[in-house]
Amino acid sequence: MLTVDFDRLGVGPDTRAIDIGAGQGRHSFEMFRRGADVIAFDQSESDMAAVAEMFDAMIAEGEVPAWAKARAEVGDALHLPYADNSFDLVLMSEILEHVPADTAAIAEMVRVLAPGGHAAVTVPRYWPEKVCWQLSDAYHQVEGGHVRIYKADELASSLTAAGLEVVGRSHAHALHSPYWWIKCAVGVDNDTNPLVKAYHRMLVWDMLAAPRVTRTAERLLDPVLGKSVVLYLRKR
Repeated sequence: MLTVDFDRLGVGPDTRAIDIGAGQGRHSFEMFRRGADVIAFDQSESDMAAVAEMFDAMIAEGEVPAWAKARAEVGDALHLPYADNSFDLVLMSEILEHVPADTAAIAEMVRVLAPGGHAAVTVPRYWPEKVCWQLSDAYHQVEGGHVRIYKADELASSLTAAGLEVVGRSHAHALHSPYWWIKCAVGVDNDTNPLVKAYHRMLVWDMLAAPRVTRTAERLLDPVLGKSVVLYLRKR
């Protein structure tokens, strides 16, 4: 389930890319498939161990071009262990809402991005996220949970002030907004609720089968209901 449009970013051979806060690696894997030189970067040792295993499996299965490179590294997004201007592309997807010192994280992202390079930043969209917070404290008041709700224009201003130019904006995952509203309403840990189970089965079916009806519905609903907002950026 990709949030970022990599066609829009022009990811391909020789693209030096870093996925900051890579988590389970979904975006890193896609950039690897496209032939990029990818670093999946996250503070979770267990997640990065699993991502590294998947990179090896992708190579073994012939899923990536021979020239593509990928590695998983553990570290702190506030202190990236890379030189200035190291990457052509920097990705931060669904990360900044977890980081108290988001200004510092943005500054580090910009520091390692080469002049003229591109970035994609995604966060939960303001109004669907606001509904979740209103329905459930447990949704965000957990260790490592969401510490703020962004308005897209305010985030864009912060990124612009750090030295980036906003070149595009989109929304994604409209079908996921109602799922999280239901979860928040019945209890975020209540996975046995019949409505939660039924909706989850639909989402899994959609991700695996990608049927035309749900793909079309989500594309039409994303501008209104999309759970994530995506900002596409370029370093001046």
